[in-house]
Amino acid sequence: MMTSVFHHRFILIGICALLSSYAQQSLAQILGCTDPVANNFSATAMQNDGSCTYANAAISALTSVSLGSELVETSGLISWNSSLWTHNDNSDLNVYSIDSLTGNILQSTSITGTLNTDWEEISQDANYIYLGDFGNNGNGNRTDLHILRIEKSSLISGAPLIDTIYFSYSNQTDFTGTGANSTDFDCEAFIVSQDSIFLFTKQWVSTKTSIYSLPKIPGSHSAALRGTLDVQGLITGATFVEDKGLIALCGYTAVLQPFLFLLYDFTGTDFTSGNKRRLGLNLSFHQVEGIATTNGLKYYLTNEHFSQSILDFPQKLHTIDLSTQLGNYLLDPQNAIEVIAGQAFIIYPNPTQGDVHIISTTAPIRYQWINAQGKIADKGSIMPQETAIGTEKLQPGTYLLKLQNVNAQFQTFQVIVR
Repeated sequence: MMTSVFHHRFILIGICALLSSYAQQSLAQILGCTDPVANNFSATAMQNDGSCTYANAAISALTSVSLGSELVETSGLISWNSSLWTHNDNSDLNVYSIDSLTGNILQSTSITGTLNTDWEEISQDANYIYLGDFGNNGNGNRTDLHILRIEKSSLISGAPLIDTIYFSYSNQTDFTGTGANSTDFDCEAFIVSQDSIFLFTKQWVSTKTSIYSLPKIPGSHSAALRGTLDVQGLITGATFVEDKGLIALCGYTAVLQPFLFLLYDFTGTDFTSGNKRRLGLNLSFHQVEGIATTNGLKYYLTNEHFSQSILDFPQKLHTIDLSTQLGNYLLDPQNAIEVIAGQAFIIYPNPTQGDVHIISTTAPIRYQWINAQGKIADKGSIMPQETAIGTEKLQPGTYLLKLQNVNAQFQTFQVIVR
C-alpha cells in the first residue's frame, strides 16, 4: 500500500514538472518581436518583449521652409488649434503660432509676468500648454528648474493665465558647477500623460537620455528616475501620440547629425518596454530642436539657426513622413496581415484613398485586383525596390488584392478603395 502511494506521488510530481515545462515553453513561444518591419520579427510571437532590432535607415525631409528672424532659436514645437506653436530659448517671452505649410507667423502672444531663463520645450494636454524652463547646460547646477502651465483658452484670448510646477532631480545631490555642456542633468524634452509629466534628459556626458516623472500640478516636486535609454546623442524634443502608445524623440550627435528615436508598443508608461528604433535624418548640421505630429505618420521638425566658421544653416521648418516605418503599427487593420509558412505580408492603409503599401518578409512579385463580380480589375508586377501598389485604375468599392511571392505562395486581402 505504501509503495502505491509513493508511486502515485511520483507520477503526480512528474505531471506537474511536465506541465510547468509546457507552460514555460508556451510562454517562450508567445514572447518576442512583434514588429514585422524589424530584423528579428517573429510570426509566432503574440506579446512584444521589446527585443526588436532594426536595419539602419535615414529619412529625408518632404519639405523644408524658412522661418522668420523672430524664430532664430526655435526650441520646441506642438500642433494645436490648427497650427504649430513654437518659442525661443533666449530671453524672448513670446510663443508663436506658425503655418504648418509656409512657416509664416500667424500669431504671437507674450507670456507676461515670467522670465525666459532657458525655455527648451513645449508640451500640452487637453486644457493646458506647458513651457519647460529647465535648460541646464550652462553649469549643470540650476536650482530653479520649472515648467510654466498656461491655460489654453486664456492663451487664445491674449491674456494667459499661468501657474508654475517646480522640480528637482531625485538623484542629483551634487550641485557643484560642471562648466558648459558637461552635465547629465540638462533637459530639453518632455511629454504630458494623464496625471504626470515625463522628462527626457539631454545627457552631455553619457549621450543617453534618462526618463523622469513628476506630477503635472503646481507645486514643488522631486522628479523620480524611471529608466535610461542609450540614444547615442543629445535629445532635444519629444512628441506623444498617447492613444497609439507612440513617442518620437528628436536630437543630434556631437557632430550635429540629427536623428529620431522612436518608442512604441510599450506597456502603460513603461516607455522602455516596447520597440526602440533610431532613425537618421538627412539634415546634416541642422540643430533640430522641436518635433510635433498629429497622427504619428507625418511629423514637423524645427531647427534653430546654426553658424560656425564657413557653415551657416538658417532656422527652418521641415516635414517628414514615417508611414513606411510606423504605418503597420499605427493603422493596424484587422485583415492586414497574413502569415504563411512563417512569411508575413502586411498591407496598409485599409480602407485606402490612394496607394496600398506593402511590408513583407518575402517580397511579392505579382498582384491582382479582383472586383465584387470576380473579375480582374487590374494586375501587374512589383519590382523588388517597390513598396506600394496604386489604385488609380480602380473605381470605389471592395476588392480582393491577391499577392504572389517568389515561392509561388498567394495571400489575398479584402481591401476597401474609396
